[in-house]
Amino acid sequence: MKKIITLLFAILVSSAVHATNTQPLEIKVVVVNMFEIGEDEGDRAGEFQLWKAGQKLDSRYPLPHGHHDIFVNENTGVLGLVTGMGIARAASAIMALGLDPRFDLSNAYWLVAGIAGIDPLDGTLGSAVWTDYVVDGDLAHEIDSREIPNDWKTGYFPLFTTSPYPNADKIDPNIAPNGEVYALNTKLSQWAYQLTKDIALPSTDAMAELAHQYQGFPHALAKPKVIKGDHLAASTFWHGELLTEWANDWVSYWTNSKGNFVTSGMEDTATLQSLSYLANANKVDLDRVMILRTASNFTQPPPGVTAAQNLANESSGNGYAGLDSAISVAYTVGSPVVNYLVEHWETTKKTLPTP
Repeated sequence: MKKIITLLFAILVSSAVHATNTQPLEIKVVVVNMFEIGEDEGDRAGEFQLWKAGQKLDSRYPLPHGHHDIFVNENTGVLGLVTGMGIARAASAIMALGLDPRFDLSNAYWLVAGIAGIDPLDGTLGSAVWTDYVVDGDLAHEIDSREIPNDWKTGYFPLFTTSPYPNADKIDPNIAPNGEVYALNTKLSQWAYQLTKDIALPSTDAMAELAHQYQGFPHALAKPKVIKGDHLAASTFWHGELLTEWANDWVSYWTNSKGNFVTSGMEDTATLQSLSYLANANKVDLDRVMILRTASNFTQPPPGVTAAQNLANESSGNGYAGLDSAISVAYTVGSPVVNYLVEHWETTKKTLPTP
């Protein structure tokens, strides 16, 4: 028995030494998706499936303390993470990856690639939008619209204020201690835009038919393309003309009129909050973060349709005419950026590409 115990102890010590000496895998690019519809391959694609296949993310790393296991191409150093929908899952998944000792993320680029709603004043279904500013739509005060003063435009106003949009000229988007706004590396996003702006994006008959209803919105009537714009992240799936007007005002306020609301989603401020904490711990480089959102739906109804009617239409079996195209476009536009960073790693590891 004593010999058996001694042997087991030796095995445990040897395993511990081996684990200690194992070097973490160097990651060059982290691709962050928010959801998958069904399986990771072989059925209708969600945000992750095309990335898994196209980037050959074949090595599986269990992540029991996250929403979805991690998949990696160990030859190229590309890692795929599915956070799950919503800010709680996104924040926890990013933090789980960032603290995972199996990976060296110190020089990694981060590409958030997911679908979004789009303001018909700025673009159409199937468009791809590179982001400079991400604004949080949840941190706020709110008074029911039936109780607000007559001279207020909205009852939803910035946290730590007493009315809508006071002292807008004093806002600095680079100083937001509560996570109200995140300013990304604009040179990096501009580089990504320049690299991809001429990619032809597809449209379908269903997308064109829906877009045609937006008479008076020239950008909604145009063909999908790669553009620049800013993103509003909020846990509530909101919809309507008045809320789109609010989103434009909200983004303008928190960016000191430097930003323009173009896309809506849920998770990106949570992702950036976790990345900010990880950057404080020297685990990641915030200057290497990019966000690409692609338009699956409009944020407001076409003329002559109420918000309630349009949301019901979108929620029916025939809704979200741009969903499949938006998922495809995220890979079509995002993959050249990932491929460039990997193929030029000898340079991009230490030097960020510039436009």
